[in-house]
Amino acid sequence: MTLLNPSQRAKLDDTDDTQFYESPRFVTHVDDGFIQQLTDLYRERLKPNTRIFDMMSSWVSHLPDDVEFAHVEGHGLNGEELARNQRLSHCFVQNLNKEPQLPLADQTFDAVLNTVSVQYLQYPEAIFSEIHRILKPGGIAIISFSNRMFYQKAIQAWREGSETSRVALVKGYFEAVPGFSKPEVIARQSQAPAMLQWLGMSGGDPFYAIAACRND
Repeated sequence: MTLLNPSQRAKLDDTDDTQFYESPRFVTHVDDGFIQQLTDLYRERLKPNTRIFDMMSSWVSHLPDDVEFAHVEGHGLNGEELARNQRLSHCFVQNLNKEPQLPLADQTFDAVLNTVSVQYLQYPEAIFSEIHRILKPGGIAIISFSNRMFYQKAIQAWREGSETSRVALVKGYFEAVPGFSKPEVIARQSQAPAMLQWLGMSGGDPFYAIAACRND
């Protein structure tokens, strides 16, 4: 199923993504409140000693330190960032907007994770089909995001959307692939650090995650 038209897939900066990500960025792109909620969600939903694929990853995966996994496969666009990530058992570099097929075997992962990166996928229909393909039956995919982005590299459908429409968009990515369960939406307001709360500033990065399981 095709969800997006060509203009909705367009980026303001249409140069090859590998150029944009050529230099490593050893920073986090969301606040501590978001990261804590994501780690807590992983602790709730991911089982120990299972196989995890961290898609479009970086130098940190936000997995709970107290949970051991059998294998964590990492993917991204910068090899230096991935090499710094101590949770990864193995990693590879690949531009999914040029080559959407993953070099991973069918039904080999218990979970697929994507953190604050879904907005950059130009062909999400193909990528979510790949997510389904590599998941074991019953395996879970968790796509998390906030309202931050590299504006020039996000697709038009994301840039020009609202937070509500972005949630609907990611739900649609799952729903376009037969064999996924009904997508579950986890939406929470992230909390500002204690000092900012004391000053009356309660806002933080909003937290969204869409989760679905492979049924078949």
